[in-house]
Amino acid sequence: MTEVAYKFHGHAIVSDNDMIADADGKMPESLVNASDFTRFQRELDRAGALIVGRKGHEAHPDRRGRNRIVVSSSAKEIERRADGWWWNPAQASLDEALVRAFPRGGIVAVPGGRRVFDLMLEHGYDQFHLARVRGVFVEGGVPVFSECANGRSAEEVLAAHGLVPAPSEVLDATARVAVTIWRKQKSH
Repeated sequence: MTEVAYKFHGHAIVSDNDMIADADGKMPESLVNASDFTRFQRELDRAGALIVGRKGHEAHPDRRGRNRIVVSSSAKEIERRADGWWWNPAQASLDEALVRAFPRGGIVAVPGGRRVFDLMLEHGYDQFHLARVRGVFVEGGVPVFSECANGRSAEEVLAAHGLVPAPSEVLDATARVAVTIWRKQKSH
């Protein structure tokens, strides 16, 4: 019997001070970019499943019928609901959730929010697509990773978890948006 393989791909767009949301937990307009959104949607289409937080799930309904795994403490272990799979990490493992929601394996996209990014950081990303909008600061906002609240940049956090950056790709020169794909360092 072959073991099913999963590849975890994180996706975030952040401000210069590593924020993904404002103080109310909403994505500010200053981080919305059409070129990034088009690329992001294309990457989500490549994935067989998405792991997303409850707030993000509720704020962005699944209009495309993607296979969502919603992280929520209100779920009982792993539940199939009308709007996706609901998973409580305190009651069931990631492996258990994946076996139920996405048994064939493949790419699992992780579009956040912060608690989900932190949770999956502990499991390990194969890639993290970090888009950054230069010149934008979100005061009192929600950082992409909890460690960023302690002064570490998103890049420092990813590097500390064994990921290495590829060259950045400019998505929108006028808006100063670029993406860097961080990949798990290959072991020798």
